[in-house]
Amino acid sequence: MKIKHWADVAAQPAEGLEGVTVRWVIGEGDGAPHFAMRVFEVQPGHSTPYHNHWWEHEVFVLQGRGTVVSANGETEISAGSVILVEKDEMHQFRNLGD
Repeated sequence: MKIKHWADVAAQPAEGLEGVTVRWVIGEGDGAPHFAMRVFEVQPGHSTPYHNHWWEHEVFVLQGRGTVVSANGETEISAGSVILVEKDEMHQFRNLGD
């Protein structure tokens, strides 16, 4: 078992994304070859790309406010929001806060 605080993991620039960092808080280096837990930080006025992938993922918003964009439109999200992005679903996260 490994226990750590997410804020103790160094933030790295997300590859190819201005204004977005990622913290790989659980991954292969922790003994989890089939799972990754990441903490993304999206700076004000920035977003992740509108994209999809073959795996589903779950998102828990720690702080701030923004929107999640899908083929069905935009939905506001804020601290405490929980989002399930299904496999192959187009999606994007935008920071609307300051």
